[in-house]
Amino acid sequence: MALDNGPVHGREALAELAGERVDHRFKGLPPDAYGLTLAELAGQRRNLFTDGFATPVLALSAERLEHNLKLMETYAARHGLAFAPHGKTSMAPQLFHRQIEHGAWGITLAVPHQVWVARAFGIGRIFLANELVDAAALRRLAAELDADPEFRFVCYVDSVRGVELMDAALTAAGAARPVDVVVELGAGAGARTGARTEADCAAVADAVAGTRTLRLAGVAGYEGEVPDADPERVHAWLRRLVALAADFDKAGRFEGLEEIVLSAGGSAWFDAVADVFAEVPGLSRPVLKLLRSGAYVSHDDGHYREVTPFNRVPAEGALEPAFRLWTQVVSRPSAEQAFANAGKRDAAYDLDLPFAQVVRPADGGPERPAAGIAVSGLSDQHAWLRTGPGAELEVGDWVGLGLSHPCTSFDKWQLIPVAEADGTVVDYIRTFF
Repeated sequence: MALDNGPVHGREALAELAGERVDHRFKGLPPDAYGLTLAELAGQRRNLFTDGFATPVLALSAERLEHNLKLMETYAARHGLAFAPHGKTSMAPQLFHRQIEHGAWGITLAVPHQVWVARAFGIGRIFLANELVDAAALRRLAAELDADPEFRFVCYVDSVRGVELMDAALTAAGAARPVDVVVELGAGAGARTGARTEADCAAVADAVAGTRTLRLAGVAGYEGEVPDADPERVHAWLRRLVALAADFDKAGRFEGLEEIVLSAGGSAWFDAVADVFAEVPGLSRPVLKLLRSGAYVSHDDGHYREVTPFNRVPAEGALEPAFRLWTQVVSRPSAEQAFANAGKRDAAYDLDLPFAQVVRPADGGPERPAAGIAVSGLSDQHAWLRTGPGAELEVGDWVGLGLSHPCTSFDKWQLIPVAEADGTVVDYIRTFF
């Protein structure tokens, strides 16, 4: 049975989230808030630092979150790009809807579970950046498409075998609407997914044309997997992608479409995507130039701060890291070492260790920079802090940590307070991993 999805259903589902009650599932929330709904707790506008929140607690900056949403909205519009940010970053339907309110065409996702979450919250346009060959998932997808004529779904195909599996499953399901697919061009030898050559792409497109259950909607790929990526190599691969779309169009492969989908764009090279997609030649029908960058929503203090395209195009603006993980010093065994109560269960560590940024003294003194303090390692529930000469740090102090890699920060927290600069918590973001 397909869900009753759409804008109205999405609003109802978000309202149900606001009615969820605080309990033991959610880390860091005030114990005296148990039993309150999230809407009631948000209405109290508690202060993150003085109103009962317990460490470790991950918070999003309200101001920086809004800044990032607005910046990518204006960037995409300035460059004539449609935008389907990758939802696997946050898996937060509240943020999906805020992204759509800020101009997003839809949401990109990676696996079927994520699609069902998005549909449960009324997301009407989904780009699945993967080939979908699971028969059970395809049956459900067919039911979703048939039940909701407004639902737009696009996914990758990168092999003849994949096309055959999709066709068999959709045929067995009695699918009435064809599934829109885009041929994925691989980024090069040894890269991740995607057909490796233009000839391979043509063979996949031929296989799609031989089915009733699939419709070729365009071409796509992920430039972040270009081997030894640099501006020259990334631009060259993106031009191959554009040329593939033009060749397919010249061959009449897109007859019957209202628009051709051309999609790329992770969080490290979207400036190159904007450059090359601006060069798309006139085709037989309009082109939906679909950017899929997702890490921007929270940005970070590590990997993406280093690789963001805004470093190359500073005149376009700058994203701001919106995460801060608050942890408390629980041991100070020596002048060179301290331990805080947040570890691998709480902080992303797959790309970089967290970064000590600020200290809030236990005695209520003013917040100060975490001078001479660095995170040297993580245990499951402890951060190992290296403290240099003169570092001011006492048991009981709160330490604010910056994080690297949003995708593995969101997934450790089911509920994330959104705090204004003075610590006032104005919202709570629910995640579904």
